[in-house]
Amino acid sequence: MQVRELLSPFTDFSLPACEILSLTDDTRTADATSLFVCIRGARFDGHTLANVAYQNGCRFFVAERPISLPDDAIVVLVESTRTALSLLASAFYRHPSRKLRVIAVTGTKGKTTVAQLIRGILDANGIPTGYIGTNGIIYGKVKRSTSNTTPNPLTLQKTLSEMHEHGMHAAVIEVSSQALLQSRVEGTQFEAAVFTNLSLDHVGPNEHSSFEDYTECKHRLFTDFNVKTAFWNADDAAHLQMRVGTSAKKEILYSATKKSADYHAIDICAFHESTSLGISFSVSNGEHSVPCRLPLVGVCNVSNALSAIAVVKELFGVSLSDAANALSAIRVDGRSECYPLPSGAIAVIDYAHNEESLRSILTSLREYKPRRLICVFGSVGERSQLRRATLGAVASSLADFSIITSDNPGNESPEKIIDEIAAAFDRSSYLGIADRREAILYAASLSKKGDILLLAGKGHETYQLIGDKKIPFDERQILSELSTPLNITTD
Repeated sequence: MQVRELLSPFTDFSLPACEILSLTDDTRTADATSLFVCIRGARFDGHTLANVAYQNGCRFFVAERPISLPDDAIVVLVESTRTALSLLASAFYRHPSRKLRVIAVTGTKGKTTVAQLIRGILDANGIPTGYIGTNGIIYGKVKRSTSNTTPNPLTLQKTLSEMHEHGMHAAVIEVSSQALLQSRVEGTQFEAAVFTNLSLDHVGPNEHSSFEDYTECKHRLFTDFNVKTAFWNADDAAHLQMRVGTSAKKEILYSATKKSADYHAIDICAFHESTSLGISFSVSNGEHSVPCRLPLVGVCNVSNALSAIAVVKELFGVSLSDAANALSAIRVDGRSECYPLPSGAIAVIDYAHNEESLRSILTSLREYKPRRLICVFGSVGERSQLRRATLGAVASSLADFSIITSDNPGNESPEKIIDEIAAAFDRSSYLGIADRREAILYAASLSKKGDILLLAGKGHETYQLIGDKKIPFDERQILSELSTPLNITTD
């Protein structure tokens, strides 16, 4: 793309004729064919590193302040380079979101499940759909991981472009509050957006400064992106606040409890099979009612399923029965995944990693009347310190026994994190084991027929962040080892 075409919305400068083959904010990938955007991050400031990009041959720069470079460098100044990078990425990849039907999903909990259910239903009904979110990037036979729920603008726009080239008709994107705070989705055209729920989370160092800031970032999705259709969870009081000033011309309510909602559930009932748990209900839109059997647990997932059904029916015309049939076969990685244990217990892997999601999954599992409910969980290091006391309080009140262990401790002491969580416990109701693999195997050794063992916090993840290393770690693999003798220490 010609640099004149790419930069014309940002400057009146007379720019030379030059082909730009790459757009980057990383000096390691900058060269003579690049446009370098200076981003101020938590660890590095691209403004101070621009000279490295220059030495690598780059001559075109976008910055928020003047930078000292030789006279042959062209620097375009903008108010926000984060916003500029997103807009430039969309333009560089020829505005791929305009060629797809893009649906955004936001909320504190449920984003991944809702987005994956929407994609699963559409795929099953002949509408090829891509997914971008916590569980990675998925379209067709492609599946790869991402470092953030909503990836950086360059990855996001390139991925949407690839989806279009590979024949996708639609894309579902989890839009996090951090993505909105950091302008990662500017320039993306969303046809519709789903609001799941809102609760206290992601407030602290390197995240949101306050719950009000967190809330306002979520709200922006519905006011600043010209969303045409909005889907609201009527069971969450925050939907009223989110609806204020929305750009949506059409608003759809869904509810697991309110029959006044456009899409609502009837006859909710948990079911327990020998190797799995689930929930059944009937979905009604006022005109028709059809039964649905969902291989996920809890009323929260009834709500998630209703939102997915509403989206595919309202936007794509998929019938309630076709949507319900598709849902019965959809599994979501890391969301109430069930694994039978040799002891006769059932292990459940779930991404529950904050107060509300842990309370929800433990409360839901209580409905199956387990002999004992055992919970293995921890909390991430270096951020979200506020979660630790609340996680401990929830587990101590709802689980019969807990093993507190590591999640992704990073450079923080696992023992310190465990101690902060354990402050909410009576000594008799928990055990601390820093090594998560050892903690899981020990919990499994305690389990007996009729027990439910919840492995909370890691979900779909196949790694642990310990120190500065990303170490392979898959809870499914660990569960598969249970046929071998256990050698457990608890010191």
